Amino acid sequence: MQGEDAGSTVRGPAGPERGHAVRQYLRERVRISVDALEHLVGGLGTSILALTAFLLLSVVALACVVGVGFVVVPSVLKVVRSAADRERARLSRWAFDLPMPPPVPTGLRAALRDPWVRRECAFVALHGTFGFVLGAVGLSLPLTAVQNFLFPLYFWMLPPDMGGPGFIYWRIDGLLDALVVALIGVGWLAVAVALGPRMADLQALPGRRLLAPPRDVDMSLRIAELTATRAGALDAHAVELRRIERSLHDGAQNRLVAVTVLLGAARRALARDPAQAAQVLDRAQDAAELALAELRTVVRGILPPVLDDRGLAGALHGLAAGSAVPCTVEVDLPGRCAASVEATAYFVVAEALTNVARHSGASAAAVTVGLTAGRLHLSVSDDGRGGADEGHGSGISGIRRRVEAHDGRFTLTSPPGGPTTIIVELPCGS
Repeated sequence: MQGEDAGSTVRGPAGPERGHAVRQYLRERVRISVDALEHLVGGLGTSILALTAFLLLSVVALACVVGVGFVVVPSVLKVVRSAADRERARLSRWAFDLPMPPPVPTGLRAALRDPWVRRECAFVALHGTFGFVLGAVGLSLPLTAVQNFLFPLYFWMLPPDMGGPGFIYWRIDGLLDALVVALIGVGWLAVAVALGPRMADLQALPGRRLLAPPRDVDMSLRIAELTATRAGALDAHAVELRRIERSLHDGAQNRLVAVTVLLGAARRALARDPAQAAQVLDRAQDAAELALAELRTVVRGILPPVLDDRGLAGALHGLAAGSAVPCTVEVDLPGRCAASVEATAYFVVAEALTNVARHSGASAAAVTVGLTAGRLHLSVSDDGRGGADEGHGSGISGIRRRVEAHDGRFTLTSPPGGPTTIIVELPCGS
């Protein structure tokens, strides 16, 4: 009986944990599918603009063959630029940073030689055709699934020979045939869930490849970006050194001076009043212990030992446990990242949770960490009042500098009324 009880104690949580994992997976799939549908619909809108620009460009190109279209080429190139800029803005909201290009050159020959213009012309041709088809198919899949799934509710209103929605052309003679159509709708929904994210990625591919800066321009932008991040890293390093110096000067150093003074007083009092000397030594010991505690605090601020002892996941759970606002933590990492990356992630979460407790008025917070394609993805969100501003001294600018010093990305979303979300991406070397 004791063995059975022990066995049941071990196996008991497996059911709830498995159920929680299934629910978590289903919620994640639904979220991914909804995001993919949103991207496909947005891409369908920009593909219509690109298709319009491509048709105008084709008409003007044919007109140039007979010598009458050269006058309107600059205007058409501006239409192409407008369509391309709309896609740049859409992809930039989708975590793809595409900088805006310089204005279209005024001269016809200079415009045709501009690498930005040539790439944009290729983009409207691809996105206006390929992207339009993907967007239309991506939108029609869930609509067809809904129509098929609801067909048993209204099939009796249609003539039997009319068939069903979508590609169902056979005769519907009764409820059983309508239920078969509903099952087909479930199949279409599964296809939409499985293929939607891939279709969204394919639809965005021409924009990511062709609307990015040309290689030479991209290199100059990259050099400028690295120069700026290096300056930010040096500033962050200087701020950190000043913080450590201030902590040592105002804390541990003063405590150690007090220990020295008390030891001198104890030595002078030892001969004439041993009891008073013992009291002074007790005070010196207390001051020394306080100095050691403050030194440990400074050391933890440089590189928290908890990262070495428990890893990033354990360290973040420790931060959440000590947070004034209830916080959940989800960490999905296959292994350890570089020590500097883990330290940066730790300090980002620590500073963000401090801001949540001080400024947000939130009742709950959530920390999520994962690893995708060699980059550590970290998000901190809360349900507070929102309106966080990087320029109001809340520590957000320090988080940004620390992240950019590692060549990472920092995104803050905090509309008035909330919620507030901080998203950080860090290259995760080993």
